[in-house]
Amino acid sequence: MIHKLEFLKQLAHGITSQFGNSCEVVIHDLTKKDLDRSIVYIENGHVSNRHTGDGPSGIVLETLRSDPATVKDRLAYLTRTDDGRILKSSTLYIRDDNDKVAYIFSINYDITTLLAIENTLHGLIQTEPEENAGEKSGNTPQTITHNVTELLDLLIEQAIAKVGKPVALMNKDDKIAVVQYLNNAGAFLITKSGDKVSSLLGISKFTLYSYMDKS
Repeated sequence: MIHKLEFLKQLAHGITSQFGNSCEVVIHDLTKKDLDRSIVYIENGHVSNRHTGDGPSGIVLETLRSDPATVKDRLAYLTRTDDGRILKSSTLYIRDDNDKVAYIFSINYDITTLLAIENTLHGLIQTEPEENAGEKSGNTPQTITHNVTELLDLLIEQAIAKVGKPVALMNKDDKIAVVQYLNNAGAFLITKSGDKVSSLLGISKFTLYSYMDKS
């Protein structure tokens, strides 16, 4: 029987051969528990500018933070590369014999050009102004990161944006909300993330842990 990872690599190659160089397939290995180098295989890495040995996406942290029994495949959602291209993505969770997630198999298809074509065609066939012109679906693209440092910075940025005010103006409840957001996102699985967040919020590590316990 083909080893599971070798089968996933075979499957990745088949998918990218079928759909061409705009289709990227990434395999994250969660069995080694090495967050800094979770990508063990990638086809068409130019799509997201990532390579074998690069770090995790937010999906990886969410998976590690979640109860394995609640983790479900995510299909046909939007992501965004660091240079602004939009990808249609699907994430499949591959389990081991104990039903734990061992690998994450991600498919990312660059639809940037297709979206431009769609917008052009929409303008050509539109016959009257739309009430909600310019509105897209509620599926907001998630930024793809290359390493844990970028990922932590992104999660902190999202947490601050969710609170809606700069750190200098945050009260205790605001800081608790930031810590809880980061905790729920799995940010504290990243080495030394607690030090960085504590310093940013101007709180002690003890206070940080007490805020985490409020989640």
